[in-house]
Amino acid sequence: MKNPELADYREVMRQCVKCGACQAKCPAYRLTRREGAVARGKIALAQALADGEIGIENTLLPDLDFCLLCGGCATACPNAVPTPEIVAAARRHIGAQRGGTTLEHGISRLTASPKLMKMAAKTAAAGQSILSGFSSKSIPAESGLRLRLPQAMAGRLLPRIPHRNLFDRLPEKIAGQPGKPTVGFFAGCGLTYLFPHIGEKAVALLTRFGYEVIIAKSQGCCGIPAASCGDGAAVERLAARNVSAFKEADVIVTACASCFSGIGDHYRAMGVVDFTGKVVEFSDFLLREKLLGLMAGQQERPGEIRPPRRVTWHDPCHLKRHGLTSGPRKILKALPDVELVEMAGASLCCGLGGSFSLKHYAASKAIGTEKIAGLTASKAEYVVTACPGCLIQLQDIISQAGLPMRATHLVEML
Repeated sequence: MKNPELADYREVMRQCVKCGACQAKCPAYRLTRREGAVARGKIALAQALADGEIGIENTLLPDLDFCLLCGGCATACPNAVPTPEIVAAARRHIGAQRGGTTLEHGISRLTASPKLMKMAAKTAAAGQSILSGFSSKSIPAESGLRLRLPQAMAGRLLPRIPHRNLFDRLPEKIAGQPGKPTVGFFAGCGLTYLFPHIGEKAVALLTRFGYEVIIAKSQGCCGIPAASCGDGAAVERLAARNVSAFKEADVIVTACASCFSGIGDHYRAMGVVDFTGKVVEFSDFLLREKLLGLMAGQQERPGEIRPPRRVTWHDPCHLKRHGLTSGPRKILKALPDVELVEMAGASLCCGLGGSFSLKHYAASKAIGTEKIAGLTASKAEYVVTACPGCLIQLQDIISQAGLPMRATHLVEML
């Protein structure tokens, strides 16, 4: 269970023919129009680093940090060059030699320790009412956002942190019907500490159809934040923890698009194929198990006719890269009292990029504003997605633009 080295990507890096197909799909390039921001520029840097042509003191290396790891470039690449994995390997290479910044070290240390994450969440929940008193702007109650970060990300709106996380709310195992597979629910940091009500609803849907569900309390972060910060050792520790936590599960379901990539793509690159072969995204699981028809049959039909809720769908980057775009739309179309409208730019990256938004909030916000035109034109009541990170970013965009809509998770719609 070992991260691949940057040198391991030498051959695949040579498959980049510098065609530029990645440009149109790269949010960082669309924003800056700089060659160093696009995939072929980053691959050239990573290749020079691997071949020893440049050192870690090179002034161009910050371009490797200016990447959301969204994977848009990989989907557009005619040779399927895995640029996000190459960039992550380059960051590990740099981190191993000179260490990360104070911010990167803090992100990695926090997310790599379930104990610290729990402590930080409870501390933030206890102190948020005091912190919100320093807010310079009134936040609409319907937005679900209250807390401002006063310095690091001026203007960033975050959800109120619940006092009880997902593990406080659910037992570690919920019995199911004989003959049904045992489902391990991988919650991830977002659904555990920021949106535990979504995690509860996801588990309730699974148990409704008779699956035994394991919500392993020993599970940790998927490792994407640590990977983004170049801390390969932390990713390896988290992978070992999570593999052990779900060894009894027949299938591992996650309702977080980023975690789907973290415990899928990242662990697969580390050779953890037995584990990654069990990983399924939540909406894909519903469709694979043919649960959509059963759910429709259980819907309570109101006596009075109501106008349908108008909703639009935002494609999380980590689902789009795997071609998981039609399934969520199929689910939304099947729901009663829901009208799905396609918005322009549904597949545009929201701009969060995990730690990218912490390091480069102005750029993150600017990328996110590309969504506003499509959101506005959709005239939707809800913009639905399947990633807690996208949920935070979309609601931030909506609230700051004053749009009359709310960001919500697909599980909540179900």
